[in-house]
Amino acid sequence: MSELPELRASDADRERTADTLRRAAGIGRLAMDELDERLNAAYAARTRAELERLTADVVAEEDEPPAHRLPVRPGAGGARWLIAVMGGCDRRGRWRLSERVTSVNVMGGSDLDLNDAELAGEHVELTVFSLMGGAEVRVPEGLNVEVSDFALMGGNGVDIGDQRPDPGGPVLHVRLISIMGGSDIKRGRKKSRADKRAERRARKHLGHG
Repeated sequence: MSELPELRASDADRERTADTLRRAAGIGRLAMDELDERLNAAYAARTRAELERLTADVVAEEDEPPAHRLPVRPGAGGARWLIAVMGGCDRRGRWRLSERVTSVNVMGGSDLDLNDAELAGEHVELTVFSLMGGAEVRVPEGLNVEVSDFALMGGNGVDIGDQRPDPGGPVLHVRLISIMGGSDIKRGRKKSRADKRAERRARKHLGHG
């Protein structure tokens, strides 16, 4: 009987592997030239087995966060107001969201990356109000996200796939309100220039493979 073919890698599999490689480089297990080389290989990988080989020597079992779930630490504290008036407001890396957060963008914009954030409760509400401005919100893979939106003379973009990928996990409720502006909410980390170059090379390789 012939062996079953190896399971094909999905785009989400490639992104998870790329995130793992970046974390490994961040703690010194990969040099930057090795990171670039392995990112190229990750985006070009056709099977999950190829991806697993790329991380086998740099990741210990205890390094992996369980199910990519954001940490929840109930209690007071954390960002409540994020204001951008004729300017910008950027939040990335390790930061804390209170149970109710309001982002206000008036002729300005916000870049809110929640991939390494901490939540102050199992249910967090994020309201994004934009007047002649907007925001980009990045949420991690695996986080439950519920979105409602309203736009007048503008538009909002929602690209999060499955809203409830983690039954029993924390939930982020997002309200997008835009007037003559617009906001976007997307899953995953924002790709660096190196990531984009690697993806372009991978697509070219796969297109001629």
